[in-house]
Amino acid sequence: MDVRFRRTGVRRYAVVVSRAGEAPRAMEPAPGYDHDIPHDLVHYVVEAELGLETGVYGRAARGGGTFVMTAERDVSARERARTQRKQQKRERALGAEDARHAADMAQSERLAALCDVAWRHKHGQHPDPTRSAPVPRAEDAAPVERVVSRLDLLAPLWCALPVGGELVFQWPQVVPTQGEQRNAAQPHHRERP
Repeated sequence: MDVRFRRTGVRRYAVVVSRAGEAPRAMEPAPGYDHDIPHDLVHYVVEAELGLETGVYGRAARGGGTFVMTAERDVSARERARTQRKQQKRERALGAEDARHAADMAQSERLAALCDVAWRHKHGQHPDPTRSAPVPRAEDAAPVERVVSRLDLLAPLWCALPVGGELVFQWPQVVPTQGEQRNAAQPHHRERP
């Protein structure tokens, strides 16, 4: 599965997942935009770096999750309805599986919050006051350090993206397979909030 973190505008981004033989699905706009490193990219790195295969992106790799079919492919109403039925069936099956893997999802959420705060603290930033981070546990130190190190490598790549640019990962890899891409008609500008 390809996972694309695309800067779609000033202070906007999308996450697009593409599985072989299926229409791309997206969260657009994705929540938690940040100029330095968006929330969903932190989430991705936590799950990929730490091998949490049944979190948000592992679930998307199995065809589930909150990503919705995009308009990137022209499909008929009949095909769209068929795809939606297939997605609902997949969601029901994954829902039963989720009960068994709830720990990975909770671990992903908790560690994403911890890593976001740790990375921002390391770089002299203040974390978002509307988000509360859980209290770190002793066993969190090594995983948080691994993720923060990876975020140190990815944040400059994200910051350098122009509107229309994207970072592309092959799940569960933590090194992007592609970087900046943009439409030739799209102006290259990067604005900081």
